[in-house]
Amino acid sequence: MKESTTLIHALSENAETGAISTPIYQTSTFVQEAPGVNQGFDYSRSNNPTRQALEDLLAQLERGYQGFAFASGLAAVDSVIKLLSIGDEIIAVDDIYGGAYRCFTHIYEKFGIKVKYVDTTDPLQVLNAITEQTRLIWLESPSNPTLKVSDIEAISLLAREKDIKVVVDNTFASPVLQKPLLLGADIIIHSATKYLGGHSDVIAGIVVCKSKSDAEKIKFIQNATGAVLGPWDSWLTIRGIQTLELRVHKQCDSALQIAEWLEKHPAVDRVHYPGLSSHPNHATAQQQQKKFGGVISFSLKNDREAAALEFVKKTRLFKLAESLGGTKSLLCIPALMTHKSTPIEVRHQCGIQDSLIRLSVGIEDPEDLIEDLEFAFQSLPKSKSLAE
Repeated sequence: MKESTTLIHALSENAETGAISTPIYQTSTFVQEAPGVNQGFDYSRSNNPTRQALEDLLAQLERGYQGFAFASGLAAVDSVIKLLSIGDEIIAVDDIYGGAYRCFTHIYEKFGIKVKYVDTTDPLQVLNAITEQTRLIWLESPSNPTLKVSDIEAISLLAREKDIKVVVDNTFASPVLQKPLLLGADIIIHSATKYLGGHSDVIAGIVVCKSKSDAEKIKFIQNATGAVLGPWDSWLTIRGIQTLELRVHKQCDSALQIAEWLEKHPAVDRVHYPGLSSHPNHATAQQQQKKFGGVISFSLKNDREAAALEFVKKTRLFKLAESLGGTKSLLCIPALMTHKSTPIEVRHQCGIQDSLIRLSVGIEDPEDLIEDLEFAFQSLPKSKSLAE
């Protein structure tokens, strides 16, 4: 069967009632026949049937051994870092999501875990950064917010030679476009808040492990630290995943059309979108992704935060908000929002310009979205033209 059919039928009807929708088991505990003798469930922090349905679904979609659902994307990130010990080292993509950077820098570095940030689009830079203490290579591909694409297969090959695990944040691509475990990665993480949930109505995180040994460790961490996803939010995420393929393909097609238009706009300095032939990692994206995603970022010729702020206040369809991947189009200024906690010199070094604007393309008609962006350009004060 084709993947779209497999996805829809991966969730079978309920055996007890015939319900076509996965039941929501809104319970904290389960009756046992005797201590330790039960139907596979004893306490919802340890396991819950609704959450398990979601976890099994994601393991199948990502071609992994086992999946785990957490209370947020950052809770999923946190669980993976807990695989490490004092003195261990992470090599991470340089324009990493600001929340992950904050977690690495302000929490785990004081516990003795070192993080090196490199341009992972160049496997040689990754190789040169490896030391005897390196335990994880942490990729976002595409990255947030400059849409860098790393060669997952090449990096996984060099990591395997040195017994290093490769972690890939697959949030931007989703399993519809890219399957990092099949490219050699060991662990996948998702902010399921984004494309998997898809409707801007749930906060959730996912970890999928390729090996049984890693899965057993993540399961222990999930149960021991308790940042689990509740049954209602698990059900919302399951509901969202059922339309994932339809939404993502629509968003990709619209994003490519908008990116091509932006690239020709006189007020735009640079457009970051892997689907453009001008993107430095376009060939890699073509090789490992089915399409190029629904997120675009672009900078202005008037490269100031004030210019970007003026622009984002003028759009009517693109809503100014954190997050991405929903049905409604969103936009944000990473320097003032998602990456505000990242020091300005670090932002500039990895390509996050002051005027950078990130677009999350929804499922609206792309012509309406282009018209909305043009309205924002035209509404700016002529004396402070973005084309300056």
